[in-house]
This record gives sequence, C-alpha cells and structure tokens, in this order.
Amino acid sequence: MFYIATSLKSSSCKCVARINHVIASSFSQDSTSVLKAEYDAVVIGAGHNGLVSAAYLAKSGLRTAVFERRHVIGGAAVTEEMIPGYKFSRASYVLSLLRPQIYKDLELKKHGLKVYVRDPNSYTPVRGSNKSLLMGNDARKNYQSIAQFSVQDAKMYCAFEKHLEKLVSAIEPLLDSQPVNCAKLNSFSVKDKITSVTSLRALVKVGMVGKDFPRLYELITAPASKILDKWFDSEPLKATLASDAVIGAMTSPYFNGSGYVLLHHVMGETEGIKGAWGNPEGGMGAVSNAIAKSALSHGASIFTEKPVAKLVVNSNKKVTGIMLEDGTHVKAKAVLCNPTPRVTYLDLLEKNVLPEEYRKEVDAIDYTSPVTKINVAVNKLPDFTADPNGLDSKPLPHHGCTIHLNSESMAMIHEAYNQAQQGDIPHRPLIEMTIPSSLDPTIAPAGHHVCLLFTQYTPYHLKDGQTWDEKTKKVYADRVFSCIEEYAPGFTDSIVGYDHLSPPDLEKIFGLTGGNIFHGSMSLDQLYFGRPTSSYSDTRCPVEGMYLCGSGAHPGGGVMGSPGKLAAEAALYDLKKGCLR
Repeated sequence: MFYIATSLKSSSCKCVARINHVIASSFSQDSTSVLKAEYDAVVIGAGHNGLVSAAYLAKSGLRTAVFERRHVIGGAAVTEEMIPGYKFSRASYVLSLLRPQIYKDLELKKHGLKVYVRDPNSYTPVRGSNKSLLMGNDARKNYQSIAQFSVQDAKMYCAFEKHLEKLVSAIEPLLDSQPVNCAKLNSFSVKDKITSVTSLRALVKVGMVGKDFPRLYELITAPASKILDKWFDSEPLKATLASDAVIGAMTSPYFNGSGYVLLHHVMGETEGIKGAWGNPEGGMGAVSNAIAKSALSHGASIFTEKPVAKLVVNSNKKVTGIMLEDGTHVKAKAVLCNPTPRVTYLDLLEKNVLPEEYRKEVDAIDYTSPVTKINVAVNKLPDFTADPNGLDSKPLPHHGCTIHLNSESMAMIHEAYNQAQQGDIPHRPLIEMTIPSSLDPTIAPAGHHVCLLFTQYTPYHLKDGQTWDEKTKKVYADRVFSCIEEYAPGFTDSIVGYDHLSPPDLEKIFGLTGGNIFHGSMSLDQLYFGRPTSSYSDTRCPVEGMYLCGSGAHPGGGVMGSPGKLAAEAALYDLKKGCLR
C-alpha cells in the first residue's frame, strides 16, 4: 500500500490530503492460479517489458510465472485512479513505439487494446500572442501552420520528415535484434559465434544507408540544435522538435548526442500509421493489461504483491530460481529480470556472484533524471489564449495533442537545464501537457478532464540540502501551474486535485533508479554496444540462466516492448539448444 501526497481543492478551500486507497488498472489474476514450487521460466516485475517476455515464453509452451512487487501490474505503463473518477496514466502517457510485431504476435487488439490516434499530434502555443504551431499527419496543414513563422521552414519540413524516415529505416532492424556483444566475437563457443553473426547482420544493414551514412552519423552524435539549425530558422518549430529530442533526458539540445531522439519523432507507428502517436482507451495501463491477458491466455501466471528478495544462484554460478521476500523459494531454469540493471545486479544478486570489476561498471551507469510528473484532475477543458475554446467547450483538435509549453525557443529549454544543473528548480520548466480525456471519454467524469504534465528539468538532488518534501513539491507545482496560466488563463482555478511525482517518487513507487524513466540514460555511451554496460552489451546476463528484459537492456526505454521480446527469444533459444538445464 502506498500513500501518495495529493493536493485536493474545492471551491471553498485548499488542503493537502493523504490518500491510502487507489483504484488501479482493471486486471485480475485467474483465481484458480496457485503458486507452484517450480516453473520453466520466471519473470521478475510485471512492467510492460516483463509481461511481453512472459507472453512470448508462455506462447512457446513454457510454464511461466511473473512476480510483481506492487498491487498493480504495468510498471510505469499503468493506469491508477488517484482521485475518484479520474484515471491517470500515472507515469508513461502516450503510445507509439510499441513494436508492430508485438501487436501482431500477442494479438493485443483481440485482448482489448483500443487506441485513439492523435492527429494532429503536436501543439505549441506562443505565450503572449494569438499564434500557435499545430502539426500532424496532414502535410498541407503542417505547411500552413509553420508558414505563420517561416515560409522557408514550411517548405523544408516535409523534406525533413522524409529525411528522418529514411534514417529510421536504416536503424530500425537494430530495434528488433540482439546487440552485438563484442566480448563474444572472439569466443570459442559455437553458440556465441552464431548469436553474434545474427546480430551483425542487423548492424551491417545500418551501413547500407549508403551516401546518407554521414548524415546518420551526424544525427546520432551531434547536438539537436546543430541539426535543427541546418534545416530551419523559426524558433517555435526548432524548440518544439528539440523538446522531443531531450524528453526524459538530463541534457540540453545544445549538447552532443541529443539529436538521436529526434528519430523518435518518426520512428513509431500507431494503427498502421507511421509516425503516429495515440492514447490507449483507459490509459496506458490498458496496454499492460492487454499484454497480460495475452500471457494468461497461453497459461502464464501473474502474481502481484509478491516482491522478490533475491535470485538464487548455485556454486556453478547458474541461476536456479528466486527467493520471495516472504521466504518462498521458486525454482526455474530461466529468470528474466525487468528491474533496472542496478536493482538486478546489485540488489537481487549476492555480492560474491559477479566480479567486482563488473559490479563497479554497473554502479557507474548513469541514471540521472530530469523528470517530475504531475497528474492533474480539472473540472473544465483548458482554454488557450492562442486558440480559444468554443461556446460548447468541446475539445478542439489541439487538445488531443502533446502541448509544448515554455518551448518558444531552444535557449529557453537550455536555461531550464542550466538551472537544474545548479540544483535549482527552474523558473520556467519545460512542460509537455497531454489531455487524453479529450479523445478518451472513459477516464474522467463528463465535462471534466485529465491533464498529464511531463515536466523537466528537476534534479533528484536539490542544492543546499533541500529535499523533495511536501513544501518543495507544492512550490514546484505552483510554479508549473503559474506557467500554464500564462497560456491558458483559468487553469489553476479548474484544478480538482493532483498527483505529484518527483524523481525520488518515481524511484520509490515504480522502482526507477534515480527516477530515470528509461532505466538508464539514453546517452551515446549507454546505447547499443554500451547497454547496459560496454563489457556486457547483451540480453543474456553474466550469470547463466539470467536475462535482462527491462528497458535497461537494448534498445532502451519507451513503451517499446523490444527488450522483453529479445530476452524471451534469447531464453527460448538457450532452452531449445539445451544450454540451460
């Protein structure tokens, strides 16, 4: 049971209340399911990646069980009713990157997943004016909107998207294949050679981008600002794209490596539409629920409120199962770990299992997080000065978008980053607002709405010994609401209540080390060859029978599902070849 500090406001008073009851994602384990003493495979953690692993393992006929610490499944892809009547996608908040093959293989639509496609999908109002930037899948409308700021930029934008799409097509095979583990290339093991060759094929395809390879290299290594300055002149457009490049990362668009996440702008797919983003009906927990139902349909068992104390390893350094915190020992041939690499290797394994050199390498993984998530219940639709609501107060196209605030220029984003580097809460935080209830009527009372605020840059460690206590949280929330008020007057008065998740909250509640939503920074040194570490960039862990299936493994964070699928494939391969006994 978790006690979440939530601010509740009525027309007559403001108060801070602690609530000890939440209504979570609708999911129930088969009541006939009984915890067994032994399984073929167990999965630690029912985050979306862990559930993907379980579904593939069970579909292949393995006796599979998932053990989740919390009372609700989904990890960060979860829906929780923190304020009665308002269902929050409490951590992750939008869907696009989930791999199409996973949709198909696990039959997620059959298992209840319904997605509202967002089009348009990006809205940037300009503070103090009646101008705004609205972009989606319609090239003609994009041209008209961008031309308000620069006709030349409007002409270039379509070419920019096509350029990104071409680069994405080159690296996309990497998302669906194991990374090359350089340490195994010289191995005498036949198994190591076979798996390395398979991974190399996907890497070779990247080089087949031909004359565009220098541009791909530049995009991956350069600052986002350098890339965007080459293409565009208008600051609102550049800042909107730059905010996507730094989302969830403690970095600035002016820093090397920030250009890579620009590819996420076109990398995803929703309802068969490339580059489209969507809101799952019922919130992000609906994604996890559909994956769980797929796993259950193939015979998997999922147990909540069953925290794992440690992995059990024999004298031959092979995993033989897990020990629950209540002392229950569960045997398994394979254990797939959804927690972050730090939790997996340093908390769940006894100290003598791994070489000290490798423990130090794991300890050095960067988990710096800039994110504070504020989930807000409001009694009316936000009314933006740049695009006023109609008399009927029904949602307009821009309400269904990701709404970029304090994003008029890249310099504004950089300033917020600089303040966080000093341990300060920024004066004008970067804010991404989404209003999923504008598309999905099932998550808020009629006429009311859910506003999800993904904000940065907020340091985990504040200067002068300050902590993220209730006073600090209120100061920050009030600052965020004050900023929104400048774009949408009346927002603060419409607040019914809110759920505030600082970096330490994200760590405590969801197990996200450092509050990092990606299970480790998506910096160049922590991607592909370096994920989770440079000496062991593999879904297979250094301990036999153990696999990393969370976002700390390749290809990284986001509601993508690839780490879970790749870990399951590795475990299935090893079991089939008799590598695990």
